[in-house]
Amino acid sequence: MNREIAVVAFAQTDHRRTSEELSEVEMLMPVLHDVLGQTGLKTADIGFTCSGSSDYLAGRAFSFTLALDGVGAWPPISESHVEMDGAWALYEAWTKLLTGDADTALVYSYGKSSPGPLRDVLTRQLDPYYVAPLWPDSVALAALQAQALIDAGDTDEPALAAVAARSRADATANSHAQLRGPVPHGEYVVRPLRTGDCPPIGDGAAAVILAAGERARNLCARPAWIRGVDHRIEAHSLGVRDLTDSPSTRLAAEKAGAFERPVDTAELHAPFTSQEVVLRKALKLDDGVRVNPSGGALAANPVMAAGLIRIGEAAARVHRGESDRALAHATSGPCLQQNLVAVLEGDPR
Repeated sequence: MNREIAVVAFAQTDHRRTSEELSEVEMLMPVLHDVLGQTGLKTADIGFTCSGSSDYLAGRAFSFTLALDGVGAWPPISESHVEMDGAWALYEAWTKLLTGDADTALVYSYGKSSPGPLRDVLTRQLDPYYVAPLWPDSVALAALQAQALIDAGDTDEPALAAVAARSRADATANSHAQLRGPVPHGEYVVRPLRTGDCPPIGDGAAAVILAAGERARNLCARPAWIRGVDHRIEAHSLGVRDLTDSPSTRLAAEKAGAFERPVDTAELHAPFTSQEVVLRKALKLDDGVRVNPSGGALAANPVMAAGLIRIGEAAARVHRGESDRALAHATSGPCLQQNLVAVLEGDPR
């Protein structure tokens, strides 16, 4: 476990409302070429490949096998897949490198939400006996969480609007963002959440390369060293959870070492403004921490890639010297049900 692993490259698509003219492979290939090109590596130089995606979005079983065409059919590769956001694929690749079985890993994820009704599709991840038959969609459940926060006095609608405005303003510097600039007042989608409080629906992909030890230093001028990663999950039943808090995020952060020293940057996978309130509290982030300088999931939220993008964006800030110690968070499921936290650091300057 003493082996040092770092993110040495990150690439992503320009996120769009629809990419109906492209297949998943065609959307993914430029990203893979970009991330490999940043390091000068070829497919044959990658020791392990892991991907994250969802067959529910693609509408067919084992759809991830088609995306492997983007990696290349030759030479044969050591490959794995998770039916999760790409952040969890990164976790698997990180553990693989820790064992010493490989020195480099390619991690990628993608999602096309445009072909179908995303809010309906996401109901399929709910409790199949008591909740899913009621068809509560992701926005309705997030609205329940937001109202619980308001009732508890943790936030109010103007504070949520301020989160949306800050995120969209920060996204103006992000050329990959789907939404940027001023937030329209908007109608209620599901009270108390307005249009600006909700993530855009869109298509996108992302990829990172991990490398160990001196290999990482040879591939990147300032690697983003992964000092810890952990993920935890809440109870499946929404009725037994306190939706105003996220114990799983807090525990994952503790196990990843996030509370050992302050971080200067936090990329939080908070698809709804109210969820940033929950995460800030769980992660003990004060006003001195730069939260979602990329604009976060409120600016671009490609399902199955948005969590990996949070890790990539945090790593990219370390690469550029804009951060020395960053926290990245990814989530999956309704109301922050499952949460992953990673801590990244750059070499001392």
